[in-house]
Amino acid sequence: MTTPPKAKIYTRTGDKGSTRLVDGSCVEKFNPRVEAYGTVDELNSYLGVVRCALKQDSAIAAKFVAMDHVLEKIQNELFNIGSLLATEKDEVFKMLPAITEEQIVFIEHQIDELTAGLPELRNFILPAGHPVAAHLHVARTCCRRSERRSAEIAVKDDRYALALQYLNRLSDYLFVAARFANQTAGQADVVWKKT
Repeated sequence: MTTPPKAKIYTRTGDKGSTRLVDGSCVEKFNPRVEAYGTVDELNSYLGVVRCALKQDSAIAAKFVAMDHVLEKIQNELFNIGSLLATEKDEVFKMLPAITEEQIVFIEHQIDELTAGLPELRNFILPAGHPVAAHLHVARTCCRRSERRSAEIAVKDDRYALALQYLNRLSDYLFVAARFANQTAGQADVVWKKT
């Protein structure tokens, strides 16, 4: 008995600058839809880096366990957003996991919980401090770019309204999470000095 050959990771179908969406549609790789789900994928990958960073400092890693669980949930939901953005055909779109208002409310609750323990923000701050905070700030900027690219799709198609709201709220969460990371590590926010 022979085993079937393993499927190859490369297909060569994109060698000429096109790719297939989830629904089978063929588009150029510079299509706004591809750019949108590509930036969401980049954000998701960077959240993986953040989650690794949460575990690096053994002195405070235990204080980041809850945040790690939240970020894992967010990564799964970002994967859902990416698949929605990679779909034009309504019949396929309806079969995919949706982004819900409850998921957005969950992020809002996380923001409120983290903010409750932080000092009031009276100045603009630099994306700096503890390495976890710095990583979270990079993730925040990736999230903002994902939001901008996704807005190009959402303004023409209201099926993506909740996904856009989700990304908007997520960038706020990542900002607050960065401040929380600095506080947890015993570091103050780095205030912007006007020159």
